[in-house]
Amino acid sequence: MLYAVAVFAPLFGSVIAGLFGKAIGDRAAQAVTVLCMILASVCGVSAFIQLEYQGVPAGVISLGTWIESGTFHVAWALHYDALSAAMVAMVTCVATLIHIYSIGYMVHDENHTIWRFFSYLSLFTFAMLMLVTADNLLQLFFGWEGVGLASYLLIGYWYYRPAAGAAAMKAFIVNRVGDLGFALGIALVFVTFGSIEFGTVFGTVAQHMDATYHVLGHEWRAYEVIGVLLFIGAMGKSAQLGLHVWLPDAMEGPTPVSALIHAATMVTAGVFLMARFSPVLDFAPGALSMVTFVGASTALFAATVGCTQNDIKRVIAYSTCSQLGYMFVAAGVGAYQASIFHLLTHAFFKALLFLTAGSVIHAMSDEQDMRKMGGIWKLIPFTYAMMWVGNLALGGIPPFAGYYSKDAIIEAAWASHTSVGHYGFWCTIIAAFLTAFYSWRLIIMTFHGAPRADAHTMAHVHESPKVMTGPLLLLAIGAVVLGFAFHEQVLGADWQAFWGQAIQINPNNHVLHDMEEIPGWVAMLPLIMGLGGIGLAYVFYMLAPGIPASLAATFPFVYRFLLNKWYFDELYGWLFVRPAMAIGRALWQTGDATIIDGVPNGLASLTAGGSSRVVKIQSGSIAVYAFAMLIGLVLLVSIFLLFLR
Repeated sequence: MLYAVAVFAPLFGSVIAGLFGKAIGDRAAQAVTVLCMILASVCGVSAFIQLEYQGVPAGVISLGTWIESGTFHVAWALHYDALSAAMVAMVTCVATLIHIYSIGYMVHDENHTIWRFFSYLSLFTFAMLMLVTADNLLQLFFGWEGVGLASYLLIGYWYYRPAAGAAAMKAFIVNRVGDLGFALGIALVFVTFGSIEFGTVFGTVAQHMDATYHVLGHEWRAYEVIGVLLFIGAMGKSAQLGLHVWLPDAMEGPTPVSALIHAATMVTAGVFLMARFSPVLDFAPGALSMVTFVGASTALFAATVGCTQNDIKRVIAYSTCSQLGYMFVAAGVGAYQASIFHLLTHAFFKALLFLTAGSVIHAMSDEQDMRKMGGIWKLIPFTYAMMWVGNLALGGIPPFAGYYSKDAIIEAAWASHTSVGHYGFWCTIIAAFLTAFYSWRLIIMTFHGAPRADAHTMAHVHESPKVMTGPLLLLAIGAVVLGFAFHEQVLGADWQAFWGQAIQINPNNHVLHDMEEIPGWVAMLPLIMGLGGIGLAYVFYMLAPGIPASLAATFPFVYRFLLNKWYFDELYGWLFVRPAMAIGRALWQTGDATIIDGVPNGLASLTAGGSSRVVKIQSGSIAVYAFAMLIGLVLLVSIFLLFLR
């Protein structure tokens, strides 16, 4: 019962606010959605505690039949195990704090439809909860598409801004590319297993080990093809290299949207999918190698780009992209437990960073460019302290949460003893250095040095209200304690007692065991790199602030390459957008205007012109009629004499 309430309470709040928001007003809409979220978080945490610490068994909560056609049967059901319960507890808690924070952040909303914003937030939360509690792939796909729809609505909430509308459309289209792969993966799962229900699929993995699928002229193991297709879907939702281009543009939405989408929910859906399908993926080494390679490349790529961005939210957005790459590296080397552990800790410290950035933007009269900030740490000391907590967790500095979860991923990559795993290790090591560098670059540019904003803006810098700072404090507590509180349970020798059957791995998968035997330098290197990145940022932006500009002038190509995000947008514009626009323009001007509209319109014009001339014969003159009859008679006689005699 608690579990079901946790899932459906946000839907109730969304419906009330969405349908009756105009009638009951913004305050009432905020109250009902926030109260429903508080109820959901209490129930979600209680359900997690009951499962892990009070002996309540895992199982499936059936809600009814959805589809029943021949052998194809799909039920509405809530999957209740350690993975789903942990995700529900995390999503509801973080989403509740974001709802509360939004009350203060959106108070001066220029759109004047706050009830609609809160309805969208709760709808998004419900869709994510349906995704993580799904008992079959179709229900998971329902939640998957639900978060896509809600993200489109939230990113484009300020729809009258062209940039927001374009960002929402971009996110929607790019995600559809990945979703095509996911849909094909679901179809192949059904073809292979005869079902898409998790219990049936995971219970018969051993029976289909030799199943093959013919694609691209070759026979491939079905598990490998399934793994690749599911990962393509995950690449779209989790913004992995190649399908990442929507993520930074999504910053056009309000800051609470950035925190909700890019911290706890939508972008982590792909990581969750990898962990949920661990019983199948662990027997698909080729697909896992692809996951590791793409994840490692994403972590490094996003970290390099984050070092040159100047929009405070975009820096944090690329940080999210990089951290998601870490999670996929862990999944790719078989350390699904470490992947989910980092997902859970990352949700708290990344939501903290986004909401702290929102507090800065709120204080700076909506300014987001870090080059126009500086000298404000004494004016907003609480926000400044919260930014430190978030960055210490992100940078992997002990005893903050990121130290335990991110370092576990790096160690797992080394312990995999594979070439692609070692590629992941070095990419994540370099990314750890760059992460610490751009994180402290953000702190120093935003809070330190001489003020670079105008006098009017500086005169209005102020700390955020308690309705905004309260959620920051609670998120900061999570960013501090979650790492050491759960590290041993999640990744220790007795990890199976925590995860149960939620994560099932190949008997030959010894990554967690081998992590205990790594060299000392491997364990220490992430912390050394993090501290080195912090030190370099301090030198560049505090002690010798002229160095960054000098380096940019010395290496202009490298600087422009990173500043323009490796030119992915320009490349996609040339490869896909321009040809698509050209084809669309040709179909419009030639196909639609000339052929479809032109030919019928031309025939209509010809008919109208001919009839306008023929009608002139009807003059009312008997002499004209007689002359016409005579001409007709002559023509008939001529035809008869020439052809019919």
